[in-house]
Amino acid sequence: MNEQEFAELAAGFALDALSPDDAQAFERARQAHPEWAHHVEDAAETAALLADMAPAVPPPPSVRAALLAQISGDSQISADTGSDIEISSATGLLAAVQGTADSPVQDAADRDGEPAEDHGDASPTALPATTGAIAVVRRRWTRGLLALAASFVLLVALGFGAASVNEYLNRTPAQVALAAIEAAPDAASVTAEATDGGVVTARWSPSLGQAVVVTDGLPELTDDQVFELWVLRGEDVTSAGTFEPAPGGETVALLEGSFEQGDTIAMSVEPAGGSPTGLPTSDPLVAITTDA
Repeated sequence: MNEQEFAELAAGFALDALSPDDAQAFERARQAHPEWAHHVEDAAETAALLADMAPAVPPPPSVRAALLAQISGDSQISADTGSDIEISSATGLLAAVQGTADSPVQDAADRDGEPAEDHGDASPTALPATTGAIAVVRRRWTRGLLALAASFVLLVALGFGAASVNEYLNRTPAQVALAAIEAAPDAASVTAEATDGGVVTARWSPSLGQAVVVTDGLPELTDDQVFELWVLRGEDVTSAGTFEPAPGGETVALLEGSFEQGDTIAMSVEPAGGSPTGLPTSDPLVAITTDA
């Protein structure tokens, strides 16, 4: 086991998400490499940060009902066969999300409307395929979780606090698009002043087919007004969405619909909900051509 693999397992250890095999491997490596102990401490601190950052969200009632029904069904199978099959909430949750039942008894009952036959000791032989599939899915999910948790450990180690990580995770689609555009090799931008005050910067990437506008210092609007973006392509004028500026700060708005190099991006003040005619009802505050 190398140090990177140990760091991933340390994240799982902090989250109490290690399988028995991984837990044993983790402990062996922990004893063999005391110099890696800082990964365990970092993971524990990050797990505490994640607990503080994540809001409590109740599951949908349908998932809860399906989960309880699946657990009840698995319990009945175990009781009827006298086997030591593990009743796993992860199995029930997977079945609930997929909208299917993994129980072989239920599958048999659904075919031809006939109840499943009681085969006595033969019943447990139908279970390994499902149990193995669930184990594979659970293991892949766990590994993905460990890698994600390890990423959070790295972010914290690099100096990103809980607030920074939370801000990154809660970016708007416009902010995500802006980051992608800025990272694109063909990214371009033009800045212009709006007629009623404020600065508007259009940023775009022809290869991504996306554009955003970044505004700052725009005039305040009344409650029944919004800013609306427009794309002018030849003789066609198309609405590209509405937005409201953030109070006292920079606002990033994503242009809806398609974007092509050479389009002109314009912005006007419109009634709340957008122009009722589908065309600008006021003079544009700014118009930026993307020929650059």
